[in-house]
Amino acid sequence: MKHPVDAHVGRKIRHQRWMMGMTQQQLAEKVGIKFQQVQKYETGMNRVSASRLWEIAETLGVTIGFFFDGMDGERSVPSNVMADKEAAELVRSYYAIPEAQRRRLFDLAKVLSEAA
Repeated sequence: MKHPVDAHVGRKIRHQRWMMGMTQQQLAEKVGIKFQQVQKYETGMNRVSASRLWEIAETLGVTIGFFFDGMDGERSVPSNVMADKEAAELVRSYYAIPEAQRRRLFDLAKVLSEAA
């Protein structure tokens, strides 16, 4: 049975890997494991050791703490919102927009959300 912390860490690994446009195979090769192991980590079926989490964090360009963000339950956005493929794709696309245009889009989104 999976532990909620392992499932949370796995979701964070999947989220960051996906945001970087990296496949499970690519992550696995960079940390020296098989892609099936990455799958097990991402689903929370296998627990990630401290040394492996360190390697994954370095490969994905995040701190170890990143994997535990949101565990306290004090978030205004549901912790699984980035597990939604559409939301993650929206964020990735948003950051691909040049900064000046992105700022205008952000301001528009704020106005629209306040009107809803």
